[in-house]
Amino acid sequence: MRLPLPPTVLALFCSAVFPLAAAGDAPVKADDLFPAADTLQRDAEPNADAAECLTGLRWEPGKFTVSATPSTTDADWLLRFPSPLPGGIKANDSVGMEWYLQRDAAGAPVKAPALVVIHESGREMVAGRMFARGMRLAGCHTFLLHLPGYGSRKSAITGDLKKVFHGLRQASADARRARDAVAALPFVDTTRIGLCGISLGGFVTATTVGLDHGYARAFILLAGGNLADVVFQGARDAATLRRQLREAGVTDDEVRAAIRTIEPMRLARRVDREHVWLFSAQKDEVVPPACSVAFAQAARLPAGHHVEYPGGHYSVAIVMPVIMRRISEIMLDLPPLPGAESSTKQ
Repeated sequence: MRLPLPPTVLALFCSAVFPLAAAGDAPVKADDLFPAADTLQRDAEPNADAAECLTGLRWEPGKFTVSATPSTTDADWLLRFPSPLPGGIKANDSVGMEWYLQRDAAGAPVKAPALVVIHESGREMVAGRMFARGMRLAGCHTFLLHLPGYGSRKSAITGDLKKVFHGLRQASADARRARDAVAALPFVDTTRIGLCGISLGGFVTATTVGLDHGYARAFILLAGGNLADVVFQGARDAATLRRQLREAGVTDDEVRAAIRTIEPMRLARRVDREHVWLFSAQKDEVVPPACSVAFAQAARLPAGHHVEYPGGHYSVAIVMPVIMRRISEIMLDLPPLPGAESSTKQ
């Protein structure tokens, strides 16, 4: 997904309409270590299909450590923590997450809600980074989680299409552990930690919120359920992926089998529907709108929790500041701006 809005325009918009937070804890230093512990709930699941899916996605909760080093991007810090579902590749099994600190007018870090952002499929993670920057201006600490094979996690699986969907299984576990990694940090309001995924990251988010109710709020952008339909029916990026998979010798049956292990629809009935929102495009050419509707219905999202905007997968970027404003209202417990309602479909 590409966002056509220049970062300076987005920054000016956000600084004009989003509030600042209140003062917080002691500063972070290079090479700081933060002890953390998993809060994953391994509840009994009566539905056999959902239980089978959970078996491949959950792990035994334990303690772990989060480290902080200076970031080489415009983020403040690069955090690292171990993946709860390691695949045996050292460079990939250490999860990387960029931390964009929320600050006051004087530049000092402040205590505020936190939002974990999962990026799109583009290797440079342009949309994810822009969203993380914008939501920092919106009043949140933001954390850009690098998916397996991306950014700080480039490894032997990077670009290996035979492992792309297996990597997403690890990604869902990483996304859930990210909540507990963030909760271990200073300045974070641990009562308001959210998860937000864009496009590919949206599908990861849709699966992650089916594991348990660990995140206080979750936002799925330009995604939904029935991932196989996206791969086999979607245009543009989906069509390119479809061609590349076939060129790599990955059969359709292999794709369907791999997707089944991470299919959001298998866990949709488990989501905390009062605290999950889905934002989609009415004419999405990559993710068929039926895939978003199917997830909203399976998750039984309440009225107002599935919002459809005019445009396609890429052109909907023009309303991204509106979406960000709505997410900030939810994260900061603010009332919606008058007249800001958009079309909603269940």
